[in-house]
Amino acid sequence: MTAEPVRWGILGTGGINDRFLVGARLTDAVDILAIGSRSAASGAAFAERHGIGRVHGSYDELLGDPDVEAIYITLPNTLHHEWTIRALAAGKHVLCEKPYSRHPAEVDEAFDAADRAGLVLSEAFMWRHHPQVRELLESLPAIGALQAIRATFSYVQEGAADIRLRPDLDGGSLMDVGCYCVSGSRLVAGEEPDLVYGIGEPGPSGVDIRFSGLLHFPSGVVAEFTSGFTSEHRSLEAIGSEGSVRLTNPWQSEPVSIILDGVETPLAGDNFYRRELENLGRAIRGEAPPLLGRADALGQARTLDALLRSAATGAPVRL
Repeated sequence: MTAEPVRWGILGTGGINDRFLVGARLTDAVDILAIGSRSAASGAAFAERHGIGRVHGSYDELLGDPDVEAIYITLPNTLHHEWTIRALAAGKHVLCEKPYSRHPAEVDEAFDAADRAGLVLSEAFMWRHHPQVRELLESLPAIGALQAIRATFSYVQEGAADIRLRPDLDGGSLMDVGCYCVSGSRLVAGEEPDLVYGIGEPGPSGVDIRFSGLLHFPSGVVAEFTSGFTSEHRSLEAIGSEGSVRLTNPWQSEPVSIILDGVETPLAGDNFYRRELENLGRAIRGEAPPLLGRADALGQARTLDALLRSAATGAPVRL
């Protein structure tokens, strides 16, 4: 917990804010001071719905608010980098929704800007902040030498006009939910992949509505994952020489259980977003480093980019 709450502004009125604000209200490390929207009317409606006292009718106006210390960016994928750079230039710390970018050069540019300004920048993979992650990692020695990883994240996408289906906004299941599988696979492997192969199934708009990928790691471990908009499934499993361990619902919601060698144990409830915001608060106050920084965001972007290039060419891509 921080001695003084961090004063946050939210840039964008996307639906993810409904979940984010639940977590923000569970901690005294956060003061949600303002909302910035493309129009004053939509911003006012959002503020009234969520009890936020200050409304800015443009994104730039929010960045110019001298009372706001940190910005949470919830815009579509293709706008993440532009507005992160603008927020950093305005002297604000930034928590940017995942995936930050599929372009490694943009990740380096953003973290270089944050480092020069002495600001905190983090990619918002909130699932990494949940205590279940510690339970999973602490269980790995019990399954022997790691052999393989399996991950899934899919849900039924019914909105034909949803931004996640727009190619001009970097939509598709890999960028929306497959990125969680990539994050989880990289975490469990404890290293970055050196070879990937991706297969995307395009939908009517041209983006992948299902995506399957293989990640080969230098140790010889292989991760396989599937993401999609046409089924309901969520899991993260590590397979070892002497057993396996699996999280039943790791990415976004609870209840969560851990299954170690067939024995299922429910895990205590917690809120991903509260944990994430408290971690960022400590980092902003100089009390501890952020859990997720440049190295993780860069590894994530390199892997996503390689998977998309592989799917486009039909050939494996070496990193």
